[in-house]
Parts: sequence; structure tokens; C-alpha cells
Amino acid sequence: MARQEGGQCSIGPMRARTAWLAGAAGAAIAVYRKVRPQPAAAPEADPRADELRQKLEESRTVAEEQHEEAASAETPVDAAAEPEPGAVEDRRQAVHERARAAADEMRGDSSAE
Repeated sequence: MARQEGGQCSIGPMRARTAWLAGAAGAAIAVYRKVRPQPAAAPEADPRADELRQKLEESRTVAEEQHEEAASAETPVDAAAEPEPGAVEDRRQAVHERARAAADEMRGDSSAE
């Protein structure tokens, strides 16, 4: 066994300190468990909660029905009629003419008319 200078061993006092610290920690844990607040009991079921759940279920059903009705009214892309080729060009030309007229008006060109 290793001895310190002077022929004394320090293991005995260290064991006593360690035991004292362990005992103090155990006592602190016991006091904490006794003093800590206890979890609150589960609250009783509120009768209004059942009513709200029922209303929520009814609203979901109504929403699903409305979604189905809206989806059935949509026209699929494949079934949509394509516009006539000339109609698109005519509209495009009309838009360009209006834009040119508006730009000329902003510039103050009276000669364009």
C-alpha cells in the first residue's frame, strides 16, 4: 500500500468523505421527492368537447361533399376546346394596337392618329 510522507494513509478519510457526500445526496433526493409538486389529476371530460367533435366531423363531411361537387364541375384539360387559330391572332393584334395607341397618347403624338 502506498503511504504518504509521514507514514499516513489518506484512503480512510477519503472513504469517509465519499460516504458522507453520498449520504447527503441521497437525503437531498429523498427531500426533493417528498417536496416536489405532484402532477395534477387528469381533468374530467368536458361535455362541450363532445359537441365540438361532432360539429367538426359534420363540417368535414360537408367540406368533402363540396370538394367533390367542385371537382366534378371542372373541365379536364384534354376535354377543353382549343380556341380557333385566327381568334388568338386577332386578339393579339388588338392588344398591340391598343398598346401603341396608349404609348402614342402618353408621348403626346397627335400625328399617329
